[in-house]
Amino acid sequence: MTALSPTETYQQALANGFVDDPAQRQAVQALELCYQQLVANNAKVKGVYLWGPVGRGKTWLMNGFYHSLSQDFKHKTRRLHFHHFMRWVHQRLFQLTGQAEPLARLAQELAADIKVLCLDELYVNDIGDAMLVGPLLQQLFAHDLVLIVTSNQAPENLYENGFNRERLFGAINALNHHLQVLSVEGEQDHRLHPAKQQTRFWVQQPTALAKVFKQLTQEAAPQLSLCLGHRKIKTLGFRQQVLWCRYSELCEQPLSSTDFIELCDQVSTILLSDVPKLSAVQLQNPIARGTEDGAAQVAAGERSFASLSRQDDGVRRFIALVDECYDRHIPLYISAAVPLTELYAKGALAFAFRRTLSRLKAMQFRRFGQPQSPPH
Repeated sequence: MTALSPTETYQQALANGFVDDPAQRQAVQALELCYQQLVANNAKVKGVYLWGPVGRGKTWLMNGFYHSLSQDFKHKTRRLHFHHFMRWVHQRLFQLTGQAEPLARLAQELAADIKVLCLDELYVNDIGDAMLVGPLLQQLFAHDLVLIVTSNQAPENLYENGFNRERLFGAINALNHHLQVLSVEGEQDHRLHPAKQQTRFWVQQPTALAKVFKQLTQEAAPQLSLCLGHRKIKTLGFRQQVLWCRYSELCEQPLSSTDFIELCDQVSTILLSDVPKLSAVQLQNPIARGTEDGAAQVAAGERSFASLSRQDDGVRRFIALVDECYDRHIPLYISAAVPLTELYAKGALAFAFRRTLSRLKAMQFRRFGQPQSPPH
């Protein structure tokens, strides 16, 4: 069966009751042009960069484009969440340690393997990734790799106010030059379209998750720990791929987004107890100037930093956990001290938490976690 083009996919969605969205329609036109150029084997194909607020359908549009290529470019197209892509980049660079120009070799290998790379949720928040992303993207474009990218930020706002942000200027210029950059800022949050509710968030109801765990595991005897890499995670219960543990065990331990990728490889459902109010009084953290980058000598000087609370390391991990569960369609049940909208009302991570809040709201519908087409 011939795959639908991006335009045909969008028209089919309209026929099934989807409301026309001018911002999405403009994005579909750009994706259709890219698709037609790829099918025609044009030598030079311009990719697409879709950015805008959460829930505007960027990932859904990318998924439609990706599935459109399933016939002609099935083995030449790869779709990855940006965190997963960077995990692979770090692993491959480690394997290439000691070889000349490892980043150039990595890009050459990738371009030899695929023609189209779809990167979902591009977001740069640390100097390590900023130093890699710039030269890597330029190398990929030099090999004529076609990129389709989604992000909550325009290219020029990536890593905004980040330390040594000039390291990303090359990547920003390359994104604007090689990709058609479009804002997808429709008025609707499509994740919240009417659907049957499925309660997965409780406020100050400590017994709620015990009932859920009992129901999902059919009263089987649980394990009280889980091995994650070299670390043992204490649990309130782990049975039949259902994990139940406290917020402190997953978000206040030295875990990374890579650990949450590994975690979601082992589980099908996560229950998270004792989630506190995540906003806190903002405290300025003293940072020793000129010591953050390790691998490269960089200019230090006077810099201004966003004030971070002592809770914000845990909040970053909570964001990474929600992202991974959402992307993998793993239901996340939460028992918290405050309502969803009060979890992180203000603070240095407020922008990043908007996406988390939208995703947590989307998880409150029965359709989440069920095999289906990617959500709008």
